[in-house]
Amino acid sequence: MTEGKDLVRCDRMTISTLKWTIDRYHQAVEAGVFNDVPVELLHGELIEMPPEGVPHASLSSDAGDYLRDKLGNRAKVREGHPITLPNNSEPEPDLAIVNPDTEIYRSHHPYPENVFWVVEYSNTSLQKDLEVKSKIYAEVGIVEYWVINLKTSELIVFRDPVDGEYRSRQTFTTGTICPLSFPDVQIDVVRLSR
Repeated sequence: MTEGKDLVRCDRMTISTLKWTIDRYHQAVEAGVFNDVPVELLHGELIEMPPEGVPHASLSSDAGDYLRDKLGNRAKVREGHPITLPNNSEPEPDLAIVNPDTEIYRSHHPYPENVFWVVEYSNTSLQKDLEVKSKIYAEVGIVEYWVINLKTSELIVFRDPVDGEYRSRQTFTTGTICPLSFPDVQIDVVRLSR
């Protein structure tokens, strides 16, 4: 992966912004550069993550437990940990439902081929989660992306990634949904969103 620079013109001055690569980002993380600043890497840019509110923390933690019960040993549910994507992104979704082979995660974070689906709980970051992150996940072929809108208690489900966009977007407030990777598992929407 190579580093790139974007040029921004401001009046008579040209400003060059540095794009981060996964390798450079990992070096900075290992050096402790971001120990006091919660950030994630999205398309080569460092994005500060807002602190979790009480409903966000409680609901995402409860959902992690619920999904573990539903999936058993068929998948691993990682809470708030990075996934490494080839588009110079390393988001930290609230929940990443991944291949249960934990041995591979001792040498690297999950790659797209290890991810069944990701879940974001969203309040102040709703626009970023619906617009920016949906494109990032679709670009790398993550087949399913769920966003819980904490303001409306809705589950927004993105599926069918094609050319960097999800072609399917559905909103649920009640009922059950079956993840694409586990069509025999019924997830209660209310258990995730309220």
